[in-house]
Amino acid sequence: MDWQNFINVGAGSLLAIGSWFARQLWDAVKELKAEIVDLKLHVSDSYVKKSEMDTLKSEMDKRFDRVEMLLDRLFDKLEAKADK
Repeated sequence: MDWQNFINVGAGSLLAIGSWFARQLWDAVKELKAEIVDLKLHVSDSYVKKSEMDTLKSEMDKRFDRVEMLLDRLFDKLEAKADK
């Protein structure tokens, strides 16, 4: 065998390895794109629906009304203490 055959075999081997690596990258990118599409579908399901938001808002309003009432009672007691 002469030097040209060694160069051809070496270059062919390097190109084969490089093309295999590029193929692996290509497949990985395709898989990631599919996962992103799947994730987009699942993310849209986890948003809070308007009906749930209205329910949560009314519950929060009730709780804040109770906190406000308790704070008013506390301030009234503190004012009564300050007056003595």
